[in-house]
Formats: sequence, structure tokens, C-alpha cells
Amino acid sequence: MAFHKHILDYDCKAEADRICAFLRAQMFAFKRRGIVIGLSGGIDSAVAAALCVRAFGQRKVYGLILPEKESNPVSEEYAKLHALRLGIETVKVDLTPVLEAIDIYRKRDEIIRRFFPEYSKEHRFKITLPPDLLKREMFNIFSLVVADGSGKIKSARLDAAALNGIVAATNTKQRMRMLQLYYHAEKMNYLVCGTTNRSETVQGFFVKFGDGGVDVEPLAHLYKIQIYRMSEYLDVPEEIRKRAPSPDTYSFPVSDEEFFFRIPFEQLDLLLYAWENKVSVSRVCAAMGLDKDQVERVFRDFSAKHNASGHVRKPPPALE
Repeated sequence: MAFHKHILDYDCKAEADRICAFLRAQMFAFKRRGIVIGLSGGIDSAVAAALCVRAFGQRKVYGLILPEKESNPVSEEYAKLHALRLGIETVKVDLTPVLEAIDIYRKRDEIIRRFFPEYSKEHRFKITLPPDLLKREMFNIFSLVVADGSGKIKSARLDAAALNGIVAATNTKQRMRMLQLYYHAEKMNYLVCGTTNRSETVQGFFVKFGDGGVDVEPLAHLYKIQIYRMSEYLDVPEEIRKRAPSPDTYSFPVSDEEFFFRIPFEQLDLLLYAWENKVSVSRVCAAMGLDKDQVERVFRDFSAKHNASGHVRKPPPALE
């Protein structure tokens, strides 16, 4: 099949119209009166919210801003900025009290102190994967990165038990966000709008019953670079368009590239498209100026992540 650097270019107006028609059809099918969306201050939720306003008008779109004590302050700032520009009603719900009530922070911090006994409230932390997948072969082994109050940074390789414990804690934040979205949606007889894009969906970069637990996914067919192009068409604030995508669940800011993808989106999405559509390695090399080892390495990473996350894309198994 044909493959080139502009393979993901598309007509933003036509696609926006198609997505809006899809959203209206789902609203009719679900028999709902409007739509609720979580505003994270990031590019995906900004694009989804703008499309919802196009589809239904300002009065039928309700935005939730869902910070907790470790959220990046600019998340709330940018979410409010975008909501004001769209003219939609919003509500802020601080998730800190409920996360403290179920002891998430303490349980997670106990794990961190196994590696860094000095870890305290003055410290910040994140977890990352090895960078530069295109440059070298390295397994998807996570590291815990901690910064103290003076900016000194330490890191340690995580074992499986520690990684699972930290991920369980941070995924709980995503699920608490979704609980709030459904509370407000059901109270108003509204749909819950998802914000997961195709780059995330294919590789399983979302939380089951968290950001993956929604009524409708208007962006799941668009790769991240296509989301950016749509954001320009929809006049999303420049601050949001320039912000590095992040899960915003760690006290030490971490980008999606650091945490999961390991490749810049400009290359990632073209490679992911090629992998999904079984474009030959030689054709990918010719179009992107990469060598055979680089492309094969990335394709192996895609396969591993896709296979490992298959369960999050499917409904629970059940006997017939």
C-alpha cells in the first residue's frame, strides 16, 4: 500500500462535521439531553469539548475540572481558559479528600520509601520508561524518579511489585475522575464523553473503568498528530496546543512520551499507522529515513504493548 509522510493529513472541516454527526447520533441512541466532559487542560479534552459544543451547543455541554493535590496547577488554569472561550458551564471537584479517605497517597508513598527512605512531602516523583526507542534497544522497564526540595534528582529501577503498587494508586485517580463524571452525567441525564485518541487506544494507554470507561469516544479514530491539526482548526488556545501531553497523575510532571510512548508523536503516529496497516519495513524506511533495525524495534514495541493491553479494549469475558 502507499505510505508517505503525509499519509495522516486530512480535511479537518469534513472530519469535524463527521464527528459532530456521530455525536448527535449517539445522543439520540442513548436518549440523553447533553454531554459531560472532563477538562484536563490537555489537547485531547480540549478538542473533544470543542467538537461537543459544535455538535450540541454551549448549553448542552457540561465541563468538570477534577484536580487533586498533586495535579499540575496549569491543568486547572488551562481548563478554565478553554471553558471560558467555549462558553460552557463548569464545576470544579477536588478529588484530594476522597483519595486521602481511601489511603491512596500513604500506600503509594510506602512503596516509594522502599527505594528512597527519605521521601517526604517536599519530594516529587514520577515513573518513566527508557527514552529514545529509535536510538537503542531497551526493554520497557520502568524507573522511579524522585526530586527533593532542592531539585536534586535520584532514580531507581522498579521491580514488578513496586510498579504494580504505584500504578494501582495512580489509576485510582483516573477512576475517581470517572466516578465524578458519571455522577453528574446521570444526575442530568447526559452522556459521558471520552477523550482517548487512536495512538493511546491501540497501545492500551488508558485506564480500564477510568478514562476508558465512557459512553462515547469521538477521538478514538484520530492519531495524536491529527488531534493537533484538529485543535488548530478548532482554535484551541495556544497554551494548550503547546503543552506537552501528560497523564497528570504524578507530583513530578511527566510527559506521555517519557511515561509510555518513548518516541515523539510526529514519528510515532506514522510508524503506528504503518504497523497497523502492515506496511513493509522497507517502505517505512524509505519514507521516513529510518533503518531496518529502528523500524523493527518499534514494531516489536507496538506488538508487545498491543498484546499486553488487549484485555482493556474488550468487555469482560462471559459464558454464553
